[in-house]
Amino acid sequence: MGDPVQLKDEGNKYFQAGDIDKAIECYSEAIKVSKDKKVLAVLHRNRSACYLKKENYACAASDASKAIDVDAADIKALYRRCQALEKLGKLDMAFKDVQRCATLEPKNKTFLETLRRLGAEIQAKLKTTFSTDSRVQNMFDILFNEDMDKEKKEKAANNLIVLSREDAGAERIFQNNGVALLLNMIETGKPEMILAAVRTLSGMCTGHKARVSIFIERIKIKEIAMATCNLFQCINDSLTGEDTMEYGKEEALVLGLKKILKVCGQVPELPDQLSLTENTQLIASVLLNKLYDDLKCDPERNNFRDICDEYVKSKIDPNNMDKNLHAINTISGLLQGPFEVGNALVGTQGIMEMMVALCGSEREVDQMVAVEALIHASTKMSRATFIITNGVSLLKDLYKKTKNEKIKIRALVGLCKLGSAGGDDYSLRQFAEGSTEKLAKQCRKWLCNPQIDTKTRKWAIEGLAYLTNDADVKDDFVEDELALKAMFELAKSKDKTILYAVACTLVNCTNSYDKKEILPELVQLAKFSKQHVPEQHPKDKKDFVEKRVKRLLKAGVTSALAVMVKADSSILTDQTKEMLARVFLALSESPKDRGTIVAQGGGKALIPLAMEGTDAGKVKASHALAKIAAISNPEIAFPGERVYEVVRPLVSLLHTDREGLQNYEALRGLTNLAAYSEKLRMKLVKEKALPEIENYMFEEHEQIRQAATECMCNLVTCKEVQERYLEDSNDKLKLLVLLCGEDDESLQIAAAGALAMLTAAQKKLCTKLTRVTAQWLEILQRLCLHTNPQIQHRGLVIIYNMLNSDDSDLAKKLIESELLEILSVIGKAEDNPKRQEAIDAARTCLVRAMDLGLIKPFTSPS
Repeated sequence: MGDPVQLKDEGNKYFQAGDIDKAIECYSEAIKVSKDKKVLAVLHRNRSACYLKKENYACAASDASKAIDVDAADIKALYRRCQALEKLGKLDMAFKDVQRCATLEPKNKTFLETLRRLGAEIQAKLKTTFSTDSRVQNMFDILFNEDMDKEKKEKAANNLIVLSREDAGAERIFQNNGVALLLNMIETGKPEMILAAVRTLSGMCTGHKARVSIFIERIKIKEIAMATCNLFQCINDSLTGEDTMEYGKEEALVLGLKKILKVCGQVPELPDQLSLTENTQLIASVLLNKLYDDLKCDPERNNFRDICDEYVKSKIDPNNMDKNLHAINTISGLLQGPFEVGNALVGTQGIMEMMVALCGSEREVDQMVAVEALIHASTKMSRATFIITNGVSLLKDLYKKTKNEKIKIRALVGLCKLGSAGGDDYSLRQFAEGSTEKLAKQCRKWLCNPQIDTKTRKWAIEGLAYLTNDADVKDDFVEDELALKAMFELAKSKDKTILYAVACTLVNCTNSYDKKEILPELVQLAKFSKQHVPEQHPKDKKDFVEKRVKRLLKAGVTSALAVMVKADSSILTDQTKEMLARVFLALSESPKDRGTIVAQGGGKALIPLAMEGTDAGKVKASHALAKIAAISNPEIAFPGERVYEVVRPLVSLLHTDREGLQNYEALRGLTNLAAYSEKLRMKLVKEKALPEIENYMFEEHEQIRQAATECMCNLVTCKEVQERYLEDSNDKLKLLVLLCGEDDESLQIAAAGALAMLTAAQKKLCTKLTRVTAQWLEILQRLCLHTNPQIQHRGLVIIYNMLNSDDSDLAKKLIESELLEILSVIGKAEDNPKRQEAIDAARTCLVRAMDLGLIKPFTSPS
């Protein structure tokens, strides 16, 4: 085995001589035998330069990345990766790398020119990317590119199919030589390409005779096309039963489907029913949905629908009410599973009439089955119109006439569900002005009545979970403190099946659901094309939401949430956890409210939500934790050992995939924790937060860069962090020095504070500081002359540390510079409480210089 350093030197000689292949061989051999991380970083960086010469840009980028993994501030590796990424077309990533280079060497003309050029290219690319023609061409380029990964090809194919289903999109594909390109896709012989091409052609040909005619002329294989059509017609006939000949129908599947439908149709209150558990029918609905989703083509789905239709019709008997109940309950099962199948059956002639008859029956079971079917039928807003037209009157009659509380409450929930079918879209209010408020008022009345049993009051919250989509309802609800407290008390009760409904209601009241950003340009376009434009309710604006949050906090929502989080995991589903996390995040939006949340146990309750659940839920909970950790005393917010559990969720928010605000608030939270104890600082190091924090010190966004530097300032007292700054061949110390020279005072305070503590703890860094940049002396002088007393004090402490570093040459150089005059002026100044720390520090520096024999004693002011 060769010596890696010797092999590196040989590689350098070959590189300088222009023998790139030999250089690559030497570097590659050295990489195999080297164990030293720093040497490996240099080898990968050098080999990256070779690959750039060979125009092997993917390998060049890969090698440069390996060097950057060791040292995030390796300026040569950063610039080489930038060059490689630019050649690979990844302009945004290349821009980010050269941006870091320019931060480290702000006067380097090459970096500045590359930064300007890439910025201009990115802007030009963005302009072309968003034009329809370029999008179409881009999709075809991706599909025909053999080197493109499968995921991108699938996305391009799906985009092409979606575009073809809109008339304007289909026309753009057609005008951009789309037919020829699609035929080329078919000729590749690859199944996924053929499928995408055929589906796109189907979209283009739908409802457009001219395009169909041209397509038929282009393909020139009419006989094959007709034969293929005939084949699919035969397949369809066999699956749907239209073909009268016996070809071996899959009777087992049909029989299995009918058995599942039979389970869905069972009515436990009737005699001679199958023995079922409470969950059996719901499981049957889930199974039906899974079966339907797994069907691969339209003929199979049509066959599924036909079997269901045939089964339901076979159960309808005007002379047997029990059989009719079975049919309606079967439809309810389908509505909870493959909704579109059940919805089609509801619209079948005779079904609504049967529901009317059942609602008018004197038997409780008839009314129960009919009302529950109506409730399930109104599940999806886009398809609730039929039920609103035909079912509302039935529910209203039941609600007004029945004296049976079980029926009355179900009818009310059905009306609540239909009343909220438009979600928070104010323009899609389903009922007349004031109707939803009346329903909500009745729900609140039942909720506040302690004489009513818990189960009935639970249904009242189910109703509110739907109705609070309406801003008027949620505004009235939060004003009703008794109703709020009643709901919170129920949430704390032993019956935990209510948690989902409570969580839904709170998400609606705090507007913490996902909201799509509506661009003004798209609104104008939608209006022009006479499309529906979602409209925000005036009471869903920010100031109203803030008032509702204040009301909820006053009523004790945090303590209720804290109890809900402790529920058994089988009841507290991941989806419910996500909703609770959303509510917590909304509650913690204002810094003034975070103390209330901490006082009621919100800090502790958030930790399990940040550790378990959906990805979105964990991010929301972590973000709420970061907001609280940023301004709270860790001992109070997260007592005992819990404080160490907070670190990991906050570190997870530092990932580059997270939003800038999440990065910023996580850094602020970690800064506060790092100031708390050495044990917490060690926890941050163990959770691998340091590389992420260092990366954000390069960030262009001023606030994020400042937060990262402040966090590092609190971490430098940790020996492991100091050792990273002592390592050779990295620019960590250089970055700190350069940040001291920035104009932002908060950033200067943090960077100079970190530098002061590092030079005090590690004397070797005092000498190293002078080698990292030629501007070091100028920057230190600026710190010592700064008008901000905090910055000036930190600068003077750094000077004292350097004088005290046992490096006599360095001390002499400092005193021979203009620093002596600066120290003398500050030291001779009269005592001033506002600047006393800086004055004392300057005098201490002068005393140290006298001790070293570099200056003669002077008379200090009396």
